[in-house]
Amino acid sequence: MAIAPGDKELEKEVERAAPAPEGDPELVDEPGEEAVQDALRQASRPTPAGQPSSRKALIPTLWLVGYAALFLALLVAYPLIGSGVFGVPRELTDVVRKIALIALVSAIVLLATTAAEVVFIRRLTDAVLRFNLIKVVHLLGCVFIGFFALTQVVTDIYAAATSLGLLSLVLGAALQEPISSFFAWVYILIRRPYRVGDRVVIGDVRGDVISVGYLDTAIWEIGGPVSGDHPSGRLVKFPNRMVFNTPVFNYSWPLFPYVWNEIKFNVAYDADLEYVARTMERIVAEEMGELMMERVARFRELLAQTPVDQLEVRERPKVVFRVSENTWIEAIVRYVVRPREASRVKTRLMPKLLAALNAEPGRAGFPKGDNR
Repeated sequence: MAIAPGDKELEKEVERAAPAPEGDPELVDEPGEEAVQDALRQASRPTPAGQPSSRKALIPTLWLVGYAALFLALLVAYPLIGSGVFGVPRELTDVVRKIALIALVSAIVLLATTAAEVVFIRRLTDAVLRFNLIKVVHLLGCVFIGFFALTQVVTDIYAAATSLGLLSLVLGAALQEPISSFFAWVYILIRRPYRVGDRVVIGDVRGDVISVGYLDTAIWEIGGPVSGDHPSGRLVKFPNRMVFNTPVFNYSWPLFPYVWNEIKFNVAYDADLEYVARTMERIVAEEMGELMMERVARFRELLAQTPVDQLEVRERPKVVFRVSENTWIEAIVRYVVRPREASRVKTRLMPKLLAALNAEPGRAGFPKGDNR
């Protein structure tokens, strides 16, 4: 079965959209939400009329032409089997005819699935839906071809069904983990613990999902050997069955694709804590105020639909103080951001916060000397 561009296509698109820059990972911009989503949308976008076809868009069309040519050739050759044109021995005529029929039906199914992909699925605007439908359609075609081939080998349809059941039992015992991963793929499609394009944490793996295959999931890792939310450059694959026994932390939940982030400074016990809190809240509010109010309002709407009604959610940046283990007080300001923008927003806010607090260093009471 010919599978249309899938895992590798998406991986290459994401890498081209946001190559890992060099330098300090805390000071360079990580790929933004828009960059990754644009890459996923480009992964299988149909070519507009009048524009040159890209290589990616051309490949399914070439397969379609190839299957059509194969179908026409088999359609012409099938009636001639046994006529002596091909020199097939009489005792092998029935076997060759069955093989040719299987090939003919396979060509029809592959032609139909590829045509559905080129004509209909590729025109969908939702890249994730398009990606999943391509995989489902080709899988169904493969299953149909396999069952039809079995019916030709075993002439009795009931015997074929029985043979298929026995084969499934044997394969189920021998291939338990791959089969579990396949059903986990079905679970992922239906329940959507994560989708292509989501930023997730699964076990020890953290990053952006770029492919959900029949047996495994591919994630473009962030963090890992580098600090912060910068891409590590590594592609991590794990079996889909992990979703059955491992918590999935999805940072890109469509209903609320935001997370709370925080910036922390150490200040002295004799610092003007009211001044520190007021200054930090003002600076962050200038940057995030209106956006944060909109995002928290959405969070409250979602919260109202659950039994949890006692959770306090502030719509403005808020500073909290906590006693540090190093004999300092931690001043922590929290705000809401998109997951992929967390490091970039923090890098933008920290110089402004430091400049504002250092305007009156006596009141801020930052650590001095070697005791930091």
